Amino acid sequence: MVKKTITQEDKDLFRNTIGLIEPVNSNKILLNQKDKPKPYPKQVPVDLDAHLYKIETAEPEKVGLEDSLSYTAPGIQNNVLKKLRKGFFGLDADIDLHGLTSNTARNQLLRFLNTCIASNYRCVHIVHGKGYRSTDNQPVLKNDLNLWLRQHKDVQAFCSAPQSAGGTGAVFVLLKVYKLT
Repeated sequence: MVKKTITQEDKDLFRNTIGLIEPVNSNKILLNQKDKPKPYPKQVPVDLDAHLYKIETAEPEKVGLEDSLSYTAPGIQNNVLKKLRKGFFGLDADIDLHGLTSNTARNQLLRFLNTCIASNYRCVHIVHGKGYRSTDNQPVLKNDLNLWLRQHKDVQAFCSAPQSAGGTGAVFVLLKVYKLT
């Protein structure tokens, strides 16, 4: 292989094109602080059952297809329930559970409520269905939801929704709001 000779004209053209340069004293690359990726917290699995009270007393009475649901936690005034029925609080989120099995619906509900509480939502709409396709015309999800919502620590009140929002096949749920610090 023959060594190529570079003319002075080519050298000058190269220097004009490149511009001023600084010699490198080290062959090690130093990362700037700006280039380092930010650490992210390790995701801790959420225990969804931790939000449920263990009820030692008897379960609430079973409700039928067209029966209305209502509940207020201890210390909550009855006016809150009246306002909830009228839609005073406005809806922040909703979920449709009807058609799901009891176990799947419970997991979906607890995840949904956990997300709503983390997002600081006040009022949510849960559709559970009336239970027309249930055996013996006993609504399974409606009765389960009646128990689960009573057990949940962050549920202040719930009631059956108005006809326009699902009637006795849905509930409005009022959640505790935590102050952001």
